[in-house]
Amino acid sequence: MNRKTITMLAAALLATTMAFGALAGTPNTENGVTTIHLDQYNGYFAAEETLAGLEPGSYRFIITNKADKVVGWQLQNGQTHEQLDMFPLQPGETGTSEVEITADGFRYRCPINPTPWYEVGVGG
Repeated sequence: MNRKTITMLAAALLATTMAFGALAGTPNTENGVTTIHLDQYNGYFAAEETLAGLEPGSYRFIITNKADKVVGWQLQNGQTHEQLDMFPLQPGETGTSEVEITADGFRYRCPINPTPWYEVGVGG
């Protein structure tokens, strides 16, 4: 590959990365509760809001099953792995978790599908 091709590929990769990053919104905090929307597909979660830069506090996770089968939601403390919430979701169903997140952060997954743990650090 020549230098011009490498430069063009790097520019395209940077533009793509910036475009996808721009799609994630900032979480909305109302009355002291921050809302995060997660869509669960076959084998992965997609977040509507960015999960970077979160702070300890009250959170509402709204999870929608966009898979064509039963899936689950499991939310734990990021350090102690204490169970914060867990429930199944039928296809098309939406569930809500309202929890306190500490500086330990949190992790979540689908225990039914299963998906890998999504580990999220929280500032503090």
